[in-house]
Amino acid sequence: MSEKLQKVLARAGLGSRRSMEHWIRAGRVTVNGKTAHLGERVTEKDTLRVDGRILTAEQTTPDRIRVLAYHKPAGEICSRNDPEGRPSLFEHLPRLRSGRWITIGRLDLNTTGLLLLTNDGELANRLMHPANKIEREYAVRILGKLENETLKKLRDGVELEDGSARFDRLQDAGGSGANHWYHVTLREGRNREVRRLWESQGLTVSRLTRIRYGPVTLRRGLPQGRWDELDDSRIAELLNLVGLEPRAGKPRRGKKRPPKTPRTARRR
Repeated sequence: MSEKLQKVLARAGLGSRRSMEHWIRAGRVTVNGKTAHLGERVTEKDTLRVDGRILTAEQTTPDRIRVLAYHKPAGEICSRNDPEGRPSLFEHLPRLRSGRWITIGRLDLNTTGLLLLTNDGELANRLMHPANKIEREYAVRILGKLENETLKKLRDGVELEDGSARFDRLQDAGGSGANHWYHVTLREGRNREVRRLWESQGLTVSRLTRIRYGPVTLRRGLPQGRWDELDDSRIAELLNLVGLEPRAGKPRRGKKRPPKTPRTARRR
């Protein structure tokens, strides 16, 4: 049975489907020696190459779907490489036999909390896609006095430079003065959207932590820089949420090893 090329590449863990589409447009992928085109369909009999390197059967038949719930600390980036030499969250993740970990959305440098990662590009793409409207929940500490009129604006919608935005839910989580917390929920993943919404009302976010992504909640007590691996039932819940069928893959070998203690934690 044939499948779209970008879907096969994404499922193999090379990146999100959107990234694979960019690679195909850029001419980085060939099928049977010919430059691939977007939307091309392939089968297991076709020879695929990326940047001249052949994709083996092991790569195109990836491990079973895996998902990590990582507790990101402040000061870590969500990219693999950084010209400034800042620490990357990828330094703390378990190794994969094939493919690579893909972040499901991102958190900016100073934002902490839950970040999901998977080895399956199609699942990552569906969970990030705006059409699926996956809820993200954050705990926010605010500096400044918050009036009822301001709360109403943030719930009804305000104009940002990239269009109208609002919180789907905004709840007072307690505290006073410089230590007042709110829980907010939205269904978009625009860059710095939570911070920009508060800043549009002249308020400063002093702490921002993502505590939930869809049905996955950050486990209380999970140290920063550590991760939990979701079991098959939790992964099935995510697949069902975005309309994907469970996929059999190569079984994992050996016992699960505990995550390494990150270097940032050892310095404390």
